[in-house]
Amino acid sequence: MSAAEAPRDPDAPWLVVIDPQEIFASHRSPWGSPMFPTAFANIRRLADVAGDRVVVTRWLPTADRRTSWGDYFAAWPFADVAADDPLYALVPEARPLSPAPTLDAPTFGKWDALAAFLPRTARGSAPIVLTGVSTDCCVLSTALAAADAGARVTIAADACAGSDPENHAAALRIMGLYPPQLTVADTEAALRLLAR
Repeated sequence: MSAAEAPRDPDAPWLVVIDPQEIFASHRSPWGSPMFPTAFANIRRLADVAGDRVVVTRWLPTADRRTSWGDYFAAWPFADVAADDPLYALVPEARPLSPAPTLDAPTFGKWDALAAFLPRTARGSAPIVLTGVSTDCCVLSTALAAADAGARVTIAADACAGSDPENHAAALRIMGLYPPQLTVADTEAALRLLAR
């Protein structure tokens, strides 16, 4: 039996890359993170080790405007554009990270979409390495829901980009309050985990 034919380890860890989109990466966007280039360099290193166990998410502006999302988009009118606007595209270097389709969701937290996609073991016994942008919004929202669901999550802090360094640090402090479900680590530790 070749390596390609060998059964996949059901407990193999997964890398999740949250929302590497132009709206959060570009310096021209009001939501562009100054931390994105450094974080993305680490994301790429992690993806190289994770291989086909990478999933990329995207936040889209498709929520019902009759809800509080209507208030949200009224406060941020630059973001109230069609989902196919270039603002919502993945950054070019993120497109080849995963062989799987991008998981799109109209919510900050991506756990519901991830739970439907990931193998059952990745929702319990298999570790998940969480990366992306922004640490203080979509990463935080995803991590807390994953913890509630019983997932084992490692947040690669230096592979996450906050809206600014202070908010990034604050979000990491909050996620650090949820051990053992959430572990805040760095890329080097996440690389060792993904290489299992």
